[in-house]
Amino acid sequence: MAENNRQMQELPTGWAWANIDDLISTNGLFCDGDWIETKDQDSNGNVRLIQLADIGDGVFKNRSDRHLTYEKSVELCCTYLSKGDLLIARLPDPLGRACLFPLEGEKQYVTAVDICIVRPNSENLNIKLLLYLINSPQIRREVDKFKSGSTRKRISRKNLAKIQLSIAPTLEQHCIVAKIEELFSELDNGIESLKKAREQLKTYRQAVLKYAFEGKLTKGSVKARNVKINDLFTLIDGDRGRNYPKKNDYLQKGFCLFLSTKNVRFGKFEFYETVFISEKKHNELRSGTLNRGDIVITTRGTIGNVAFYNERIPYDVVRINSGMLILRAKSDIVYEKYFLHYVGSPQFWNQIQKKRSGTAQPQLPAGVLKEFNIPFFARHIQHNIVQEIESRLSVCDKIEQTIEDSLKKAEALRQSILKKAFNGELTREWRERNPELITGENSAEKLLERIKEEKARLAEDTKKRRSGRVKKK
Repeated sequence: MAENNRQMQELPTGWAWANIDDLISTNGLFCDGDWIETKDQDSNGNVRLIQLADIGDGVFKNRSDRHLTYEKSVELCCTYLSKGDLLIARLPDPLGRACLFPLEGEKQYVTAVDICIVRPNSENLNIKLLLYLINSPQIRREVDKFKSGSTRKRISRKNLAKIQLSIAPTLEQHCIVAKIEELFSELDNGIESLKKAREQLKTYRQAVLKYAFEGKLTKGSVKARNVKINDLFTLIDGDRGRNYPKKNDYLQKGFCLFLSTKNVRFGKFEFYETVFISEKKHNELRSGTLNRGDIVITTRGTIGNVAFYNERIPYDVVRINSGMLILRAKSDIVYEKYFLHYVGSPQFWNQIQKKRSGTAQPQLPAGVLKEFNIPFFARHIQHNIVQEIESRLSVCDKIEQTIEDSLKKAEALRQSILKKAFNGELTREWRERNPELITGENSAEKLLERIKEEKARLAEDTKKRRSGRVKKK
């Protein structure tokens, strides 16, 4: 693989190929975290367990809250983290992402076995350069070649050690890091502005919906009367009887599409991951079959995703799984788009917040939902309100799409910066001005030789100390 790397990329003058082991100096570290099981953990412990959820793509997310006692960490011979350690996730997503550990505290932090710890402990290597290099598209591609596993891809530390890294001379490393951070700073400022604009659009959307259902977007003074959802719709749950489909009843293709909550997104159905049941199983069930014109709303987990089953949906026989309800209009006085927009309004969500139950898995039972209020207008006014909403929100949609496109371009630009950094493009002019700082004793090759010599001296000293102890005995 090293030879393949060298064939693909010719290194700039003064650079050298190396793997992670080559970069670990005296008393450095390149090891996996520790195997710490649930039984080893203690919520009152004073040693925090850093987990995969904490490892972002270039940033420490600080999300986990697992601990163990110091005594247990000693018993398990744990490796303690130090501020500035490079942590590499050996599981996705993405696979091989890395960040620097930013927390201080002696013997206060350990990490999980699926996280690799890299501590070069060398003055000749800029740890930030190694961070950016590990997260670069070049190395991400190499990580992908070494991944293994069937259900969840991973990379072993042994395979991480096989990946060849393009290492610049020490002084050029600092220049590369400075240039990356200058460009990233400008990029991050732009991204922050885009995200702020996106949040402002969300606020504007909510304001449009709020005013719409207060009757403020219609011409003249129009007041709604509040009615219950139960007055307008029949609420139908999925079948939960003894004939409810089991795992072996589900088919990749079949007579009846069996919807789950993941197939319902706000304003639409998604059919990228579907299961079916046979006609026989369909006939065994009593309720939960959709009619054209029905509305489906999720009532468990992510509450309030709502979609309209109309003639454009390419399935004729459809049922709903648990965790959602069918709302079937009792008459044609309700314009379905009016209701769909209302579900996204602050008025509806305020009722959800007050009435839902459960924390880890929020729920909104049919008996609760049917009592929700809905501002009711004559059908022609409902149409007018929908037109006013959609004329405003269509502008939002276009702006939001532009923002999303710009954010994708920004991420692509970030990857482009890293790619250029590690093929030498960002510092080409610096090398031309400073040839003496990248050759001879200042070259990356000499840097690696010094690290190797240093490790050899330490190994010899350790051997002598052990030999001395044996003789004394």
